[in-house]
Amino acid sequence: MEYIEHLSRDARMRAIIRQTGPLKLARRKNTCLFLCRSIIAQQLSTKVAAVIEDRLLALLPAANVTPEDILAISPVTLRSIGLSETKAGYVHNVARYFSELSITDRTFSLMEDESVISILTEIKGVGRWTAEMTLMFSLGRKNVFSLDDYGIQQSMIAVYRLGQLDKKALRARMSAISDRWSPFRSYACLHLWKVRDLQR
Repeated sequence: MEYIEHLSRDARMRAIIRQTGPLKLARRKNTCLFLCRSIIAQQLSTKVAAVIEDRLLALLPAANVTPEDILAISPVTLRSIGLSETKAGYVHNVARYFSELSITDRTFSLMEDESVISILTEIKGVGRWTAEMTLMFSLGRKNVFSLDDYGIQQSMIAVYRLGQLDKKALRARMSAISDRWSPFRSYACLHLWKVRDLQR
C-alpha cells in the first residue's frame, strides 16, 4: 500500500505498522448522520453510545436518511432514547444547519480540509476534534492529524518518548513529527490509535 512505504520512512512508525499490520481508511455516506452519531458518543462508553445510536437509527428510515428526517424527531423523543437535553439540541443543530444550507456530502468533495473544518465548527456542538473525526471517518480524508486527540497524544508520548515536554512543547513536537507523515497523516493516526489499543 502506498501509504505504508511513505510512513515507513519514519523508523518508529515503521515499527508500529509491523505490529498492527495494514489499516484501511473507509469513506462513509451521510456526513450529517455521522456528525449526529459522533455527538451522541461524546463522553460515553462505546457500549452505551452504541445502544443510544441504535435507538436513534430505529426512529429513522433504513436508508437515505435526510436532515429533515432527524429534525422530525422531537426533542422529547430524543431525550427519551437517552440523550441529554444539551445533546438533543446539538443533534438538531447539525440537522438544521445541513437542511437550511442544503449541505450534502458532495458539498465537501471539492473543499480543502480546513475549509470543511471551518464550516462544521460553525455548528453549535461541533468542535474541531469532531470535525477532524468527520474528515477522517466520514469523508475519508487521508491527511488529517488530530493534535488534540488524547489517544494520539498518549501514543506519541510513548512511541516518541515525549513525556518530558510541557504542553506547548509537546504540541510543537507532535506537529513537527506529523509533518513527516504528510500526505498520509490520517493513516498514521489510525496506527497510533491501534497500537495504543494493543498495548492496553
